[in-house]
Amino acid sequence: MSSHLPAQARGSSEPSHGSGLARFNTLSPQVAEAVLMQCCGSRRWAHRVATHRPYPDSESLLAAADEASYDLSQADLAEALAAECSAELEHGAPYSAVLALDAGHAEYERKFGHAFVICLEGRTPEEQADQLLGAIRRRMGHDVDEERSISADELRRLAQARLCDLTHWLTSADGPTGAEMGLFAPVG
Repeated sequence: MSSHLPAQARGSSEPSHGSGLARFNTLSPQVAEAVLMQCCGSRRWAHRVATHRPYPDSESLLAAADEASYDLSQADLAEALAAECSAELEHGAPYSAVLALDAGHAEYERKFGHAFVICLEGRTPEEQADQLLGAIRRRMGHDVDEERSISADELRRLAQARLCDLTHWLTSADGPTGAEMGLFAPVG
């Protein structure tokens, strides 16, 4: 499934109505939590969002996800940040931008101890290099507490976009089969 849900959101977050949400509402609690962990790497967040099912509409799902995001403890946030990968540029980006971003990621991760997260929702591929490089440079000037707050907000926005992608994926013809959904069930 991770190939269907991007490491950093780049697409539209138009809420998906209909069978994707209905399918999400009927997943077993264990599978729902495992799938939600692909949206936000906090077990507490995933549990809270899964527990409040069924959702009558996408807006209710997104509101519950927001509420769960705002209630993350420092430990929950650290867990979610540890599950993230730093934002990357689209394939075909200029080599100089890739090198600059790699250097920025290394410095950011050294200073803050976690991946650089940013939601690129609504940004075209052409805008991404400037957005990423500008944001990482700005955010390097923050102190640890300020950056943790900004990272939490970016994670919240990413989770929103990933939930929309998830419900869309569950609706689409190339969405998961029952056997594929079983891949998200806990083992052991």
